[in-house]
Amino acid sequence: MEVKKLSISWQFLVVLVVTLQILSALDLDPYRVLGVSRTASQADIKKAYKKLAREWHPDKNKDPGAEDKFIQISKAYEILSNEEKRSNYDHYGDAGENQGYQKQQQQREYRFRHFHENFYFDESFFHFPFNSERRDSIDEKYLLHFSHYVNEVVPDSFKRPYLIKITSDWCFSCIHIEPVWKEVVQELEGLGVGIGVVHAGYERRLAHHLGAHSTPSILGIINGKISFFHNAVVRENLRQFVDSLLPGNLVEKVTNKNYVRFLSGWQQENKPHVLLFDQMPVVPLLYKLTAFAYKDYLSFGYVHVGLRGTEEMTRQYNVNVYAPAILIFKEHINKPADVIQARGMKKQVIDDFITQNKYLLAARLTSQKLFHELCPVKRSHRQRKYCVLLLTPEATKLSKPFEAFLSFALANTQDTVRFVHVYSNRQQEFASTLIPDSDTFQGKSAVSILERRTTGGRVVYKTLEAPWTGSESDKFTLLGYLDQLRRDPALLSSEAVLPDLTDELAPIFLLRWFYSASDYISDCWDSIFHNNWREMMPLLSLVFSALFILFGTVIVQAFSDSNDERESNPPDKEEAHEKAGKTEPSFTKENSSKIPKKGFVEVTELTDVTYTSNLVRLRPGHMNVVLILSNSTKTSLLQKFALEVYTFTGSSCLHFSFLSLDKHREWLEYLLEFAQDAAPIPNQYDKHFMERDYTGYVLALNGHKKYFCLFKPQKAVEEEEAMGSCSDLDSSLHLGESRGKSPCGLGPRPIKGKLSKLSLWMERLLEGSLQRFYIPSWPELD
Repeated sequence: MEVKKLSISWQFLVVLVVTLQILSALDLDPYRVLGVSRTASQADIKKAYKKLAREWHPDKNKDPGAEDKFIQISKAYEILSNEEKRSNYDHYGDAGENQGYQKQQQQREYRFRHFHENFYFDESFFHFPFNSERRDSIDEKYLLHFSHYVNEVVPDSFKRPYLIKITSDWCFSCIHIEPVWKEVVQELEGLGVGIGVVHAGYERRLAHHLGAHSTPSILGIINGKISFFHNAVVRENLRQFVDSLLPGNLVEKVTNKNYVRFLSGWQQENKPHVLLFDQMPVVPLLYKLTAFAYKDYLSFGYVHVGLRGTEEMTRQYNVNVYAPAILIFKEHINKPADVIQARGMKKQVIDDFITQNKYLLAARLTSQKLFHELCPVKRSHRQRKYCVLLLTPEATKLSKPFEAFLSFALANTQDTVRFVHVYSNRQQEFASTLIPDSDTFQGKSAVSILERRTTGGRVVYKTLEAPWTGSESDKFTLLGYLDQLRRDPALLSSEAVLPDLTDELAPIFLLRWFYSASDYISDCWDSIFHNNWREMMPLLSLVFSALFILFGTVIVQAFSDSNDERESNPPDKEEAHEKAGKTEPSFTKENSSKIPKKGFVEVTELTDVTYTSNLVRLRPGHMNVVLILSNSTKTSLLQKFALEVYTFTGSSCLHFSFLSLDKHREWLEYLLEFAQDAAPIPNQYDKHFMERDYTGYVLALNGHKKYFCLFKPQKAVEEEEAMGSCSDLDSSLHLGESRGKSPCGLGPRPIKGKLSKLSLWMERLLEGSLQRFYIPSWPELD
């Protein structure tokens, strides 16, 4: 029991030490030490280094850890200032010249084995294979780096799909799927699927480029497109995932009803046609992968021999239905050009068989690329390649000259001679270069023997003097030229520069545009709903924001139009008087520019919360009319203020607020300093300075142009008619009295009298005839 407890304690100790080592390694990241990003330029790195070096230099910084910090800064700058060391660190996490992933794995394994040898450590306690030698040996030969992925994997994905696993250290799920991954890799690699492994800890750039945000992740790449695997990691699901990556039209199902049409397509497609006979109800994955690899050279069909309706084909071509058979058809559909049949055919056998039959016996030159492949440039005297070229007009059916040329090619197949033909009416410029300018070849076929000398189009050639009719004499003459050419290459005496062939099979512009658009839409759909959801979030956010703004603009415009219609059709004069009579009995249409839209005045308090929206960032052309009041005069002044400004609420450019003098006296006095001629500020040393009464003042503030207009309350100097009557409502109100109160108290009438002429001032405000006081900037309200 004591031994078991000791074993567990040592296990935790080792895990703790390894974790501390990892954390210490993270702290020594040169980018973190200098405080720069991974995309920082050399100027930014140098600037950061100088700043930190001055701060942590041991001569200037007396901190005990300054010397160690300075060494770290110097080491980090040494790595990042050298492009080679910086590149090595970005790729492998180490600045050494020849240290990559494998060496770092060895270092980690050595450190761990050092602990393992000195301490009793039972791996079965965690059920975790900490000794990574076994699991890393599986993935080591499949490791991908960013340059390798871009330069090799992506171009190769147009010939075969790739299955890539994203892994990392200390990933328990990665260990869990490792047995299944190993089994699937051995199977799919034998079928022709490319395998790759990306270590997210050392290839962060590649992992981010692939859109892998977690480990483990499995994805497939085909034709440069990335697709993520989202199902449970089992063998059958991974096989189905690879199968789903392949296009659905690679292999055509062939029966007795359509085999003649399928095999007769060689003339239009200019490709040999391949038929696989097998008892499987679905097309084998190996055959699909082969069809994808050679889709540019051959057309593939599949015959399920166990299905009714295939007996005629199996009988005609003498196929053994008990073993898979592959038949290749070229120009003759009644007899296959080559056959292979065996149980358990391997990929290498199929590839060799397909490679030997990639082209027709007398293929038609439909593009410059095909011309380069069939008639390569001469590399040396021992590697001469001659092309026997038939220039013939296009015909719906096989013409006699072409059939004779085809039979001659079948009887004289050689490694150094390739037979091809060209439709002279489709490649007129190319044909006119080889055919002599005479009426002898007008509308007839001609045969030329040529050898390419340079990739620029320079050739040496020999054209038969007479048109090619396919007679025995024409065949004998051509055979004599070929025999003479083996002994004397100088027979090709003519020289010319051939123009490039036009691509006859290329789709028209509209089709190319349609295919490109459909591919782009498909990529976007996959990226949004399946693959890189996180990367598409900014785009989705932008799209939905634009739609929201557009929708909001339409709604606002609709309400604006309805308001304009109501304004253009005002109610009757009596109705307007009845509506306004509840608040302002003396309301008339003459003293208002617009009919009020509401039966009340909306007045908001100007506070630090509403200050920015109601003043500082007020829209151009809008003004905020602010009433100055105190807590004691708030109710009476607001009632009078509402009555005075009600007739002006129809204007959409006016806003109404009130300001508490008890809270924001300093802000008001700061503004009034710019209007001393209209409202002089008393001396601050005056004993009545703090007793200045501003209640009843009204400010019209233009937040955009930074000016204001000032309304001073009317001074009602009325003597008390009855001595000692402190409650008389007609007592005089003087502006200099403390807080608007008389010695005997103020009634409501003198306070409301301050705003008796506010409506006239508002009319002058709308006319623009009031004096304006400008300020440099709006002060803070608090």
